[in-house]
Amino acid sequence: MLLRALFIVVLMLNVSPSLAINDGVAADQLLDELGGSLQAQIDGETLAFPVLKTAIDADIQGDLATVTVRQTFSNPLHTPVHATYLFPLNQDAAVYEMLMEVGDERIQAQIKRIEEARATFVQAKQEGRSAALLQQQRPNMFTQDIANLMPSLPIQVTLRYVQTVPKVDGDYEMVIPLVVGPRFQPAGAGQPPPQMIDPQVSDLQPETVTPQAAENQTVGGVSHWNVTNPPALAGGATGADSRTAFGQWELEELPAYPPVFGLNIPDTIDPDRVALTIKLNGGMPIQHVASETHRLIIDQLSTERWHLSLQDGATIDNRDFVLRYQLAGDQNQAGLLAYRDERGGFFSLLLEPPAMPDEAEIARREIVFVLDCSGSMSGLPMEASKALARRALQKLRPGDTFRIIRFSDAATEFSTQPVLATPANIQHGIQYLNGLRGSGGTHMRSGILQALSVPVPAGTVRLVWFLTDGYIGNEFEILQLIEDNLDSARLFSFGVGTSINRYLLAEMGRVGRGFVRYMDPTERVEEVAEELSERLQSPVLTDISIDWGDLQPLEISPEPIPDLFAGQSVRLAGRYEQAGTYHITVRGKVAGRQANLPLAITLPEQSQDGQAIALLWARAAVKQAMHQFITPLRLRSDGVNDDTLKQRVVQLGLDFSLVTRWTSFVAVSKQIYNPNPAATTTQPIPVPQVKGVTAAAYGNTQQFANGGTQAQFAGGAAPEPAMLAGLLLMVLVLGGFMTMRQQRFSMQWGNVQ
Repeated sequence: MLLRALFIVVLMLNVSPSLAINDGVAADQLLDELGGSLQAQIDGETLAFPVLKTAIDADIQGDLATVTVRQTFSNPLHTPVHATYLFPLNQDAAVYEMLMEVGDERIQAQIKRIEEARATFVQAKQEGRSAALLQQQRPNMFTQDIANLMPSLPIQVTLRYVQTVPKVDGDYEMVIPLVVGPRFQPAGAGQPPPQMIDPQVSDLQPETVTPQAAENQTVGGVSHWNVTNPPALAGGATGADSRTAFGQWELEELPAYPPVFGLNIPDTIDPDRVALTIKLNGGMPIQHVASETHRLIIDQLSTERWHLSLQDGATIDNRDFVLRYQLAGDQNQAGLLAYRDERGGFFSLLLEPPAMPDEAEIARREIVFVLDCSGSMSGLPMEASKALARRALQKLRPGDTFRIIRFSDAATEFSTQPVLATPANIQHGIQYLNGLRGSGGTHMRSGILQALSVPVPAGTVRLVWFLTDGYIGNEFEILQLIEDNLDSARLFSFGVGTSINRYLLAEMGRVGRGFVRYMDPTERVEEVAEELSERLQSPVLTDISIDWGDLQPLEISPEPIPDLFAGQSVRLAGRYEQAGTYHITVRGKVAGRQANLPLAITLPEQSQDGQAIALLWARAAVKQAMHQFITPLRLRSDGVNDDTLKQRVVQLGLDFSLVTRWTSFVAVSKQIYNPNPAATTTQPIPVPQVKGVTAAAYGNTQQFANGGTQAQFAGGAAPEPAMLAGLLLMVLVLGGFMTMRQQRFSMQWGNVQ
C-alpha cells in the first residue's frame, strides 16, 4: 500500500518562538498566512479538519455538581463532512441531557437503546439530515458522532451531567477531564487467564538473605516469571484447544484513536479553544480553594460563594483540571441528601471513618511495588513513579518485607521472593528502581499475576502498590483478574500522570479492597509518599454495616459497603417509601474493635429541589450492576446472569434518561441540510497529546485508526516504527440545576470499644 505523506501544521494567533515548523522566515510566513486555521497537506492537496470549541460550566453546591459542556463543531472545508470526537467525562458522571442546535433548529436528544440510537443516526446521515450520537465507550470515555456537518453551518451540542464531589484527605476534589490518553490493547486480550508461572533463578535469593549477609549481597540479575499465553489465531481469536475452565474473555471494541497534535505547542493558546468557569457555593464558609493543574482567576463573592475561571481565558487542554477546596467547620462524619417525587424517595448518605490513634498498627506487612514501565510512562510519569517507590521503601517499618515488580511487554521482579526491609536490601531496591525505563506495551495482566499469584506467608498482610497511567483497553479483563487472584491481599492503585484512566484506577482500588490515589508528576513526590505511608499505617474500618431501625430502604448501593482507610469516604445511594425521621446506627470494626456511629435522619414527604439525587441514585445503581457484570459468575453472591444485568442497566438508562454502556442519546434535525450525503467524507476530531506523555507512546495513530489489525489500540502505549512522513502537529479545541436538600450531622463516631 502506498503511504501518503501527511503534513499537519500547528496554527495559532500567538505563536511561541520555540515552535518550529520549517526553517526561519518561511515558517513565520506560513503561520501568518494561515492565521489560525487548521489544515493538512496530503499528496499536495490541502485539506482541513473539523474544528471544535468547548465551553464547560460547573455549578457546585457543597459537594454536588451540575456540569454543562457545550461542544461547537465547525467545518472549514467547502464540502460536507461527518465528524467523530473522542472525549472524556468524569467516570461517575450521570449524563442526563443532550441538546443539538443547527441553523435555527434546537433539537432535544432522545435516549434510546444503543442499537436503536445507532440506526436512527445512520438513517439521518443517509437522508442528509444533521445528527448527533453520544455513546459511552467506557464510563469515562465517550464518542460524539456528528452527521452532515456543513460548511459555514456550525453544530452545537450541549451535554449536562451531575456528579458528587468526593472528599479526599479532608479536601473536596472536583476533577474535570479534558483529554483521553492512548490505550493499549494487548495481543491475546480476551483469552483465558494464564495458567503457569515459572520463577527463574535470581542473584538475590531470599532464603540466603539475612540482615548480616545482605550487607555483602550483589543484585546482578532479576527473575523472569514467564507467563504462558495460549496461541492466538489470525484476527486475535484463539483455537478451540486454548479454552479452559475459566471460559473466554469477551472484550468490546475500542473506538479508533484520532490523530494527535501538540508535540511542540506552547503552554497557552487562543482563548477561544476551551473556556471553563466554576460557580462554587459551599453552603458554609469556603476556605483553601486552589488548583495545582491550572492557573485560575478567583473572585470571592462572599464567604460561601466563589467564582472561578481560567486565567487569560484558557490554557491548553492536554491535562485534567483538578480543583480542591475545603468547607470551614465541615468536621462531621456523615451527611445526607434526600429527594422525593412521583417515582418515590431517593437519598444519598456520606460516611467517613473515625480517627484512630497512631499506635493502632496493622500486622506484619509484605509491600509489593508494581511499576508500569510501558512506553506511555516514559519521561515524567516514570520518574515520578520511581521517586514515589524510592521514598516509600525508605518509610518501611522494621520487620516489613518488600518486592518490586516492573512490567511492560512482560513482568520481571527484583527478587524471586519477598526480602526483609533492611537498610542494605532497601538500598539494593533503590538501585533497581533507578535503572527502570519506560518502553514497550502495557501488558498489565503479567504484572498483576506476578504480584498476586505467590502465596502470602502466614501472619502477613500483603499490600500491593500499583503505579500506572491505566492506558489500556482491556479494563474488564484486568478487574476480573484482580478479583480472581486477590485472596487476602489489598491492592492500592496509584494513577501517575496528567490525564490518566481514572475509571480503571478507581475500580482497581475498589476491587482490590484498597483505595485509589491520583498523582500529578509535578507534585512533590516525597510528600505524597509520606502521606500514603501514614495512611497505610492506620487500620481500616472493616465489616461496615447499618442497622436501619424502622427504616426499610430499597436498592442500596454499593453493596457490600467497602472497607475504609483514613482519609477515605463512601457514599451510599438508596430509595425509600415512607417519609419521616429515623434513627439508624452505622457499625464497623477497627483492628478488631467495635465502632458505632448513631445518626438521626429525616427523609422528606415532598421536595421542591434536588432532582439530582434521583439521577445520582440511578447512576449508582448502574455502577452496581456493572460491578456485578465484570465479576465472574461463580463469584456473584446472587448468581444473577449477564442478560439480567444488561436489562437492568438498559431500563435504568431509559427510565432516568441516562447514558450507559447500552443506552445512548441521539438528536436528528428536521431539515435536510446535505442534498448529496453519499459524497460526504468522515473526519476525526484530533485530540491533544497528553502533557508528560512522550510522542513514542502514541505510535502510528493513522495506521491503527484506519483499521489496522495490530493488537495495540490506536495510540497505544508501545512505541511503533513511524509510518507517517510528516509531523503530527495541530491546533484545535476541547473543550445549577438544583438546590440540594442537605443535612449535616454533628454526631461523631462513638468511642471505639
